[in-house]
Amino acid sequence: MKEVSREQSFQLMSVFQCNADWSKVSSDTAQRIIDDPVGSGLEFTRFLMNCGRVVSNEPSIISINRTTPFNPAKFLGEGWSIWKGPIDGDGLSGEEEQDNRSLALTELDLSNIRFEICLQKGENYITGEEKLKRLKKADFIRLDASIFLTLRQNQHLVPDCWKEKTNGNTTFIFFDGTTLRGPFGYRRTLYLYFGDGRWGWNYYWLVSARGSGSPSAVLAS
Repeated sequence: MKEVSREQSFQLMSVFQCNADWSKVSSDTAQRIIDDPVGSGLEFTRFLMNCGRVVSNEPSIISINRTTPFNPAKFLGEGWSIWKGPIDGDGLSGEEEQDNRSLALTELDLSNIRFEICLQKGENYITGEEKLKRLKKADFIRLDASIFLTLRQNQHLVPDCWKEKTNGNTTFIFFDGTTLRGPFGYRRTLYLYFGDGRWGWNYYWLVSARGSGSPSAVLAS
């Protein structure tokens, strides 16, 4: 394969500069590209190799790095850990509350992920704890914190359909395969959401309400 010449590279940049519809590119999007030169460069290379056509990521199989377990204290700060033991305990001793089937995944086909809200007829909300109980009873594989972290760090791989709103409101996608213990002992789980043109994340108490706009990312068992 003959490499692109220096002159051709300048011509390519001129083509994009003169023909791109810059009115459709937000300042925030441009800044995210600028702030991630390596990742953006890799994606742009893929775009060029596909003759200037968009490279579809759906369906997409992603790799999950399991060499280093998810570390809540490193990610969230001092005092955070993975909940251990029973719900009514102190969360400091016993078996970690994680879905071991999710932890065994080193690859994941994003097209196989489904969203579950676990609401029954007549219910608008249930607590996160009740939802977690129903997910376990239904034997879903609850995606864990390392999968959450992989998607957070590779947001270009997140399917566009995950950006869709629920009843006109932001959708909060929970990863209930890892239960966290906060600095004051509360049980929480992590979630992703798309708002203001970008992906964000946070965590939420399991004792709090979750409705149709708070699905859990799971796999069928």
